[in-house]
Amino acid sequence: LSAGVCCCCAALRPRYKRLVDNIFPEDPKDGLVKADMEKLTFYAVSAPEKLDRIGAYLAERLTRDVARHRYGYVLIAMEALDQLLMACHSQSIKPFVESFLHMVAKLLESGEPKLQVLGTNSFVKFANIEEDTPSYHRRYDFFVSRFSAMCHSCDPDPEIQNEIRIAGIRGIQGVVRKAVNDELRATIWEPQHMDKIVPSLLFNMQKIEDIDRIGPPSSPTVGVKEENPSVLAENCFRELLGRATYGNMNNAVRPVFAHLDHHRLWDPNEFAVSCFKIIMYSIQAQYSHHVIQEILGHLDVRKRDSPRVRAGIIQVLLEAVAIAAKGSIGPTVLEVFNTLLKHLRISVDFELGDRRSSSESTTLSISSKESDERIVQNAIIQTIGFFGSNLPDYQRSEIMMFIMSKVPVLGTTSQSLDPSNLGDLGTRRIQIMLLRSLLMVTSGYKATTISNALPAPFLDPLLSPSLMEDSELRQLVLEILHNLIDRHDNRAKLRGIRIIPDVSDLKIKRDKISRQDVSFMKKHGQQLYRHIYLGCKEEDNVQKNFELLFTSLALTTIELANEEVVIDLIRLAIALQDIAIINEDNLPMFNRCGVMALVAAYLNFLSQMIAVPAFCQHVSKVIETRSVEAAYFLPETIFKDKCNLPKSLEKDQTDLFFLTNKIAESLGGSGYNVERLTVPYVPQVTDEDRLSRRKSIVDTVSLQVDILSGSSIEDKVDNTEEITFEALKKAIDNNGLEEQEKEKRRLVIEKFQKAPFEEIAAQCETKANLLHDRLAQILELTIRPPPSPSGAMTITAGHAHYHSVPVYEMKFPDLCVY
Repeated sequence: LSAGVCCCCAALRPRYKRLVDNIFPEDPKDGLVKADMEKLTFYAVSAPEKLDRIGAYLAERLTRDVARHRYGYVLIAMEALDQLLMACHSQSIKPFVESFLHMVAKLLESGEPKLQVLGTNSFVKFANIEEDTPSYHRRYDFFVSRFSAMCHSCDPDPEIQNEIRIAGIRGIQGVVRKAVNDELRATIWEPQHMDKIVPSLLFNMQKIEDIDRIGPPSSPTVGVKEENPSVLAENCFRELLGRATYGNMNNAVRPVFAHLDHHRLWDPNEFAVSCFKIIMYSIQAQYSHHVIQEILGHLDVRKRDSPRVRAGIIQVLLEAVAIAAKGSIGPTVLEVFNTLLKHLRISVDFELGDRRSSSESTTLSISSKESDERIVQNAIIQTIGFFGSNLPDYQRSEIMMFIMSKVPVLGTTSQSLDPSNLGDLGTRRIQIMLLRSLLMVTSGYKATTISNALPAPFLDPLLSPSLMEDSELRQLVLEILHNLIDRHDNRAKLRGIRIIPDVSDLKIKRDKISRQDVSFMKKHGQQLYRHIYLGCKEEDNVQKNFELLFTSLALTTIELANEEVVIDLIRLAIALQDIAIINEDNLPMFNRCGVMALVAAYLNFLSQMIAVPAFCQHVSKVIETRSVEAAYFLPETIFKDKCNLPKSLEKDQTDLFFLTNKIAESLGGSGYNVERLTVPYVPQVTDEDRLSRRKSIVDTVSLQVDILSGSSIEDKVDNTEEITFEALKKAIDNNGLEEQEKEKRRLVIEKFQKAPFEEIAAQCETKANLLHDRLAQILELTIRPPPSPSGAMTITAGHAHYHSVPVYEMKFPDLCVY
């Protein structure tokens, strides 16, 4: 009777329950009953409205089996669910999916690793199914949290731990795919989800990085690589970033900074660099500037951290910029440079603060902090240089101007990097750092014309540091000039100051001088000559300064010299020789001999470049004489470690000097205009001399102006005469005064006939500017707006305004009208 009642009750059960019960065998080891599974699948496809009830009943059985630890039936239930999901694609599958996700959640909540892996595999299969219509109410918050927790599994068994972490990573990958494919995919990019997903992936990538760092990495097979959590996490991370769009890019990147900060991965920063390389290569190219902005923002946040942490962030920025510079980085170009220059100033502040504190208490930690700040500064300079050198020419020129505008100049207050709080040492550090950055930016810059490479707004502030009493600053300025002037890569061939036996062996590359370059030299040539001239007069010059000055003269000859410029360069060389011989600045003997060696090396190079035989013969003869009688006038001797310097230089040893009259004779026969050679070179005086800290050159200029008529060494005689009664009588005589006036006029006329226009204009510019300023002051003090004849005046806002009246409307007195 009881058996009949059971059979009767079974027959009364709904058909879908009977079909579901039939797929479960008596022994779970036998597996799913395939025949009954086919019947259940056919029933579900034929009656899709029953899918939700089938799913609910399967969920009920699975929950009961999980509670009773009947894991064999759990496997059968999940296999049946997977087959039903793959077979049914209709509108009614939505309620069935809810039951399916509920069962997957039950498996993930269990503490059994096998069930967690089983639930993950089912979810991944579900994630690969493309649904016909979007789901407006489904959320994956639980799965994000659970899969992220599985990624951090700490099971004592390494194999189980590895298996659970792999399952968690695959689950996150499934969530990302499913959520991104849905129309409501914006929910997955919310910060609360990204703060769980991204650190979970980075955690697994980081763990394997640590293992690889301990020992050499093995070479696993393809199958082993697929089971590697690091490889799987990296692939998932790349896929996540590749799906990021404009609006949610920042939400995906910011958790990376939080993870690196929390685990202190900026020092050392190998993992941080690899992470951002993955980010930059995975995202779409047009979004690169978002990542760079985030790195800059994080650098601002961590500006008070240790120097090594800041250096690590800057190096990450360098790697990101190196990748982004190959494409487009949008509007962040100036922002990158501005932020880096700001942190350069902050680093110098920290370094000087540590130095001040070290003066009070000398400790080893203070010196280490200073060296760490140098690491930060070098990283900033390297980033600026690398970024700038990869920019197109039009952007690079703007960046050159931008960096130059930040260089503080003593005596001015209009600079962005205000040096007032730094003192002389801090200002010098800022100047050196910025010039080193500019040197790297200008490296490899090839302008079509020199005016594009050295525009006036850039040239003037660039040459200002060359007047400073700092040899390192002057060296950097000259190296920057070399980068901009050398358009045919000849600088390496000219490295080192020496007497070149045959210039043709160097295989110098040069083109015909263009009109634009000729115009540039007419406009700015005197400015370049002036800074080379003044650079040779500095007392702290070392061998490198003379080498760079020689290279500057040689590159100017190669790139910018026509016949007029050649004459000017010869005049400059003779003026440099006079600096060493006359020694009005009381230079040390080493500097005087160094200048003589510089002139010898340059004139030897110039004579072979213009290939005038008589000129070459004169230069060679002087060099041969020096090698026998005064080897210290040659670069190969004076720049040795141990060189015997002379006690004095005799002016009457004309065989050792390059003579103006003989150079003029040699060049005159080759068609050169040698009349200008008789006029000695005189540097122009500008406002830069007042801004610099070097001694004034006004006295030197006034002395040279007085001896314009005599330039060669052999023509210079002692003009002192004995003061007698006859001399005084002659001085008082009016006729003597008239003769002196005639002589002065003759000298002025001769100067205006022979000297170049640019030099005359430069000499007169100072007086003209002074006269203009005085007149402007007088007019400002004396001239006031006159009242109109009618006397009408109105006062508005405290200011008087006069109304002028046309002349024909004015009323004049009768006496004034005729």
